[in-house]
Amino acid sequence: MLVDWSPLRRTLARLRAQKQSLPLWWRDDDAIKPTEALAQLAMLSDAIAIPVHIAVIPATATKTLADHLQVHQRLIPVVHGWRHVNNAPPDAKKSEFGTPRETGLTEPGRAHARMQQLFGTAYLPLFVPPWNRLDPMFLPALKTAGFLGVSAFTARQSQEAQPGLYQINTHVDPIDWRGTRGLKDPERLLAETITVLEARLEGSQDATEPFGFLTHHLVHSPQVWEFSRRFLTELLEGGAEVSAIAPMLESRK
Repeated sequence: MLVDWSPLRRTLARLRAQKQSLPLWWRDDDAIKPTEALAQLAMLSDAIAIPVHIAVIPATATKTLADHLQVHQRLIPVVHGWRHVNNAPPDAKKSEFGTPRETGLTEPGRAHARMQQLFGTAYLPLFVPPWNRLDPMFLPALKTAGFLGVSAFTARQSQEAQPGLYQINTHVDPIDWRGTRGLKDPERLLAETITVLEARLEGSQDATEPFGFLTHHLVHSPQVWEFSRRFLTELLEGGAEVSAIAPMLESRK
């Protein structure tokens, strides 16, 4: 894969020159059970020494997944909704928790309990809404259920979604969901990344929010795997530092 990494390297150099840190984290969505793709994700995580926060679908997650994650401790389980079903009206974008519905208010508690049962203390109470859409009406239910944070997509507007619920989003997704469903054009991905980093340099985005890379291991093409490896390596070699998410959430207690 031929990618011109020099624009990203120059931007990372500017961050270093201005002594601005770049905390980094990695989220991967839609885990239910062990698969060859999940094993490949674990190998990549080990190879570049970055933990992956695995967004698990609680209602259908298997005990074998819990056993698998016990062995691969760089894979950290977080919550991906409840059943990952579309509850949006026909004319709205897909979401499980993106539109108001009273029937969904008990589901965060069920999700939290199921994850505790499966993963015990390895489980991190971070709520990732399917399709990255979360209506504010669910925030009190998340807090009541025991969640300490929420994660969606694009730069956060504040450190807390509501008092006691830390917000930590993702910023770049390498998959071309609206086109080929393979790797998005690498030049576009680097441009998206540089836009986020420049906004941090300019002070128009929160530079303390860990920069989030979002993947979906079950649908990765070989090109997506290779780009992910190179992209994360470039960030680390350019001065990014792996961010510990658990202490950030614990501080909300």
